[in-house]
Amino acid sequence: MPRKARQKSESGIYHIIMRGINRQNIFEDEEDYIKFIETINQYKEKSGYELYAYCLMGNHVHFLLKIGKEPLEQIMRRICGSYVYWYNRKYDRIGNLFQDRFKSEPVENDAYFLIVIRYIHQNPIKAGLETRVGQYKWSSYNEYVDEAKVIDVDFTLNILNNDREKAIKSFSEYNNELNEDVCLDMEEKHRLTDEEARTIIKKVCKVKNTIDIQKFDTLTRNKYLKKIKEENDLSIRQIERLTGINRGIVLKA
Repeated sequence: MPRKARQKSESGIYHIIMRGINRQNIFEDEEDYIKFIETINQYKEKSGYELYAYCLMGNHVHFLLKIGKEPLEQIMRRICGSYVYWYNRKYDRIGNLFQDRFKSEPVENDAYFLIVIRYIHQNPIKAGLETRVGQYKWSSYNEYVDEAKVIDVDFTLNILNNDREKAIKSFSEYNNELNEDVCLDMEEKHRLTDEEARTIIKKVCKVKNTIDIQKFDTLTRNKYLKKIKEENDLSIRQIERLTGINRGIVLKA
């Protein structure tokens, strides 16, 4: 079945989501988050885009940006390619890290533009990671209220008020409002319980207990770990927890 054509934005502004392949984590430690932010900043001048918002979650990323010199697909190839090259070298792995096709939606008016920014910044709240937007370290919210380093804040703040101090106050209040906004997001499959995950591991690996996979030779063990990750809905952390195998080994398999 052919893929649906990507919807083009008349304004050049897009809300974008990238997710780890098989929903695996794309950030394992603080250095990874920092590197990704450096990467999106690195290509701003080369690709000529303006970045209005971002939020880096464990296994996916939200952006709000306006394309410039290069088309959206080229921008995303640059960002993904650079980060994946660095990530694979760090973790001694090969292959894709991101799902093969990022998702995007056009943002054509100021009202929806502000809704998308709030939606992006409230991702950690809705995921239960924090209770207030400003508490989350890996989103662009604090660049608006404190100091802009990567984000182009002028466009957004000028929508709210020509007076910068009032605009920042309005921005903070708006981004912390309770709401039922619905924007582009990833369709999440059913999250497996540990009991369901154990059943899958035992069936795939043909073992009586999930920790028995530790007894296999390296080649066989890695073959089964790869099969569990690629064909089922188990997270890296869940596999590590149930098999007792170090997450670094699970990640590389």
